[in-house]
Amino acid sequence: MSITRELLVDSLRVEAFDDLSSLASTAAADAAAAIGDAVAERGVASVMLATGNSQLAFLDALAARADVAWDHVVGFHMDEYLGMGPDHPASFRWYMRARVVERMHPGTFHELAGDAPDPEAECARYAALLRAHPLDVCCLGIGENGHLAFNDPDVAEFDDLRDVKIVALDETCRAQQVGEGHFAALGDVPRRALTVTIPALLRAERVLAIVPEARKADPVRRALYGPVTTACPASALRRHPGATLYLDAASASALAS
Repeated sequence: MSITRELLVDSLRVEAFDDLSSLASTAAADAAAAIGDAVAERGVASVMLATGNSQLAFLDALAARADVAWDHVVGFHMDEYLGMGPDHPASFRWYMRARVVERMHPGTFHELAGDAPDPEAECARYAALLRAHPLDVCCLGIGENGHLAFNDPDVAEFDDLRDVKIVALDETCRAQQVGEGHFAALGDVPRRALTVTIPALLRAERVLAIVPEARKADPVRRALYGPVTTACPASALRRHPGATLYLDAASASALAS
């Protein structure tokens, strides 16, 4: 492990590493330990995982571990584009099936269906599942606009009474999807999505924020040093006593010296 810096910002533990490999392996070890603790205590672990290019190395490292009792895991993901079916290559259900379900084989994995006939009913169904299976571990990223899941600044609420809702995606968020190669042009990116809300994400006992890459340096800076506000939804991580933020050299480049 080549950790270069450790700091505490309010309640949020921050760990910076020399490289992505060290970040991913450490975060995977911490996730495995948290899953193991839940399984040892209750016989099951409820785990929420994120999508996006920033999560690929972490998921690879987690899949490579032999110490995770995946058959005792109830899995969830965070969001899905409104109206998108699971066979679209940009679908988050497609991502989870390929990178989690088919490799790690969790005992159960609950999908959020963006193409459900009644999207509001689908939000209610998924919210009920989250209430029935309280999250032990939530592994997430931070968007270029500071979002958590699809809680962009204009729609994020720290005291949201809903656990899952339909949201409009802002242009920065949609442009990020193009930049990551999931869509050819901005016009191809859906304008709305279903998302787990910030209170539901942060209800997890342990929150692991896996945030590599230089494009994340500015939202990391704003999340750590700006006010705790929905203008940068990731700033809410500072209020969670069980949260850790994992950075590589590029995403940590704006940390105060």
